[in-house]
Amino acid sequence: MQTILGANGVIGRELAAALPQYTNDIRLVSRAPKKVNTADELLAADLTNAEQTMKAVEGSDVVYLTVGLPYNIATWREQWPVVMHNVITACKHHNARLVFFDNVYAYGRVQGQMTESTPMRPVSKKGEVRLQIAAMLMDEVERGGLTAQIVRAADFYGPGAALSFVTVMVFENLRRGKTAQWMLNADAVHSLTYTPDAGKATALLGNTASAFNQVWHLPTAAPPLTGRKIVELTAQAFGTQPKCMVLPRWMLQLVGVFTGVVRESIEMLYQYDTDYIFDSSKFTTAFGVAPTSYEEGLLATARSMAV
Repeated sequence: MQTILGANGVIGRELAAALPQYTNDIRLVSRAPKKVNTADELLAADLTNAEQTMKAVEGSDVVYLTVGLPYNIATWREQWPVVMHNVITACKHHNARLVFFDNVYAYGRVQGQMTESTPMRPVSKKGEVRLQIAAMLMDEVERGGLTAQIVRAADFYGPGAALSFVTVMVFENLRRGKTAQWMLNADAVHSLTYTPDAGKATALLGNTASAFNQVWHLPTAAPPLTGRKIVELTAQAFGTQPKCMVLPRWMLQLVGVFTGVVRESIEMLYQYDTDYIFDSSKFTTAFGVAPTSYEEGLLATARSMAV
């Protein structure tokens, strides 16, 4: 049995779609799970509840933690440590291997490329939470009580990635014939991970025994493109003009006064004022799997939205 905790999100769905290459014994867990594959087992659970988490993991050989919590620092501080504690405890009890899908917040501001060995120096409150829960997992690994791995992605995009900033600010606007938006600096390069690549790679890593007890960056196209180039290629895919408005910090702060999601994003703006370069060469070298090019991925994403 392979179990996805947080199966309703775009990464959980892409992972579920990729897992039948390795097993048809798949359990999808969320508050209201929905099948991806015909044979999927569905189980409703709240991962902040220790008993429900224990039940969700029972019988699993591999567990994937892909859950997303509301984008609110108070919720993250309260719930993420509880979720991670419950999942670690359940995996240890049921002797299940754990794959944690993480982001890059804990790295903080990085000059140059982000790699698996980049020091954890968060400069945001959310980054501090991500560092805390990643440390919880790796401490258990180092003590020998848990077999696990952390897989990380850059900001992502792809079909169904409705909450991605690229979807909201670029794809949705251009699809409607409006002006695309980019934050702070459209001339800086910004790595983006294609969600189908992330799902396939996470499934591969979860089914590779030698991949455990370490950190992996999921396959991400290189070199990264500038915001303007991303807008240009996306506009081309939609057959529209590549109009782009760069939103300055003061404007985002003003909008944040009235909009909670924007307000919660202000502390993360350091990711958009300079180059954001995510290196996944460790994965590519180990498995010989190349990431989808930006040209192909942006076109496929645009086509999925045009239907």
